[in-house]
This record gives sequence, C-alpha cells and structure tokens, in this order.
Amino acid sequence: MTQIIRQFSEISDRYEALFCDLWGCVHDGVTALPAAVEALQAFRARGGMVVLLTNAPRPRAEVAEQIAKFGIPEDAWDTIATSGDAARVALFSGAVGDTVYHIGERRDHSFFEPLAIVENPTPISRTESLEHATGIVCTGPFDPHSPPDVLRPQLLEAKTRGLTLLNANPDIVVDRGETREWCGGAVAQLYAEMGGSVLAFGKPHPPVYDMARRRLAEAGGQNISDDRILAIGDGILTDIKGAVGEGIDALFVTGGLAAQDTKTTDQPDPGLLDAFIAREGFDPTYSIGRLR
Repeated sequence: MTQIIRQFSEISDRYEALFCDLWGCVHDGVTALPAAVEALQAFRARGGMVVLLTNAPRPRAEVAEQIAKFGIPEDAWDTIATSGDAARVALFSGAVGDTVYHIGERRDHSFFEPLAIVENPTPISRTESLEHATGIVCTGPFDPHSPPDVLRPQLLEAKTRGLTLLNANPDIVVDRGETREWCGGAVAQLYAEMGGSVLAFGKPHPPVYDMARRRLAEAGGQNISDDRILAIGDGILTDIKGAVGEGIDALFVTGGLAAQDTKTTDQPDPGLLDAFIAREGFDPTYSIGRLR
C-alpha cells in the first residue's frame, strides 16, 4: 500500500537520483510550479542528481529551451531524457523504413533532425501520401483539441496497407493549464484497437529508461544503483507503471492527471487514492498531492 507523504524531504535522503516527470509535476504546460522547482533544487543542493524524464516527442535541447521559458532554472536538473530521442533512435535505425507519413503538429518537425548517436543512420524522408509511406511516425494528433477518432480514415488506410506506427509520446492526455489536450498515446491506442501495429517509446516502455540511465551516467551518476533511484510522476499508466516495470521506487503526484479521481486539492483523499490504485493495478511506493 502506498505511503502518503506531505513533503519530498521526508524521503529524499533515501535516494541519489530522480527520474522526474515534467508536465503535471514541475510545470503545468504554461508555467513552472515553484514548490516543485524548490524541491528539486534542494535535492541537488545536498548532492542528488535529477534526470528530467519526459514523454515529450522532441529532442532534449528543445525541451530545455521550453522549460527555461516556463521558468524552470538549470540548477533544478542535471540532464534530460525524452521519449522523442528514444523514438528517434528507432526511426534512424530503420524501424519503419525510410519514407514516413507524419501524424503530428508542425512544431514537431525537429523530431526528424539527424541523431548523432546512431551510426550509419537510415536516411528519412517524409511523404504527404500514405500510398508512398513505408511507415508512420506519430508525435501527437494534428490537432490536440480534436478527439483521435477524427484520424480513423487515415489509420484505416494505414492498417490496410500494413504500416507500422512509431509512437513518440505514449501519454493519452495532458493538461495545459486548465485545458486538456490529446497526445500521441491516444492515436496509437486507437490504431492498436483497429488492429494496426504499434512501436511505442517513452514511459512506461523500457527504451526511454535505458536512455535515462545513459544520460544519468553521462552526467556523473554512473555508479548509482536502481535501488537509489526514485521515479516521480503523475501518470499512473506511464510514470508509475514504468517505474514498477523497471523495479525502481515511485512517488505518485496525485494532483496532476488523477486530481479528480483522488479529490486532490492539497493532498489526496486516502480512500479514493487506494481505490484508484486498486483499479489501475500499479501501486506506487509513495504518494503526494503536489511535488514540494
């Protein structure tokens, strides 16, 4: 059964590194959450290391620029691992061929920039026609405010042609301020339900955790064992499921995506939290209303 804590400092000395989610934990899609930033700064000040582990379908440099605009300072983190980078490794390794149909917003075109860590990368071109595509890359819906079902005609054609969909963002939804938006995970879920083949990257899937460990080692944490790593996130089926699968402890931030289910204002309702966890099937080591 999860242990509800009020402050991260109650448990922080048990860990040397964090795999910390961004959206819903450290920012709300619009601006930084000051208490969360302070908690990460305090953890680093005593020698801990912070990997920002995000399902953003973009390169880490672009994420770093974005969070700086939100007001998250560089002294709150050490390095960044993104589902976008994990998926790009697969893309440039030829996982969906060399001619791809892109489902996503124009701002995600940086996903197709070459990745230096892949030797002899597959040259990738984009096509506007599914007829000429060897595979699909999904970084999210074309319009995050429209339900994924509007893509059913394209997905049906893709399935009929036997195309594999490479999904760069397993999140189903995110909350940008007070507005809920659809993500790539919702598109991939629909395609799988239709019988299509999906390659998924990001939390809860292993490749992004391998990348997080590599980035942690590059930043100086090569000797940190899994039992000294804590995952922090607000997604029970992404952050928490992924941590459970990796065998690392997890802190569930209930005031994000699960705020209504757990009736979280400052802290979750214990009974509703237990019911939510039982229903979803993944039990976090700790839970907290907001990261602070």
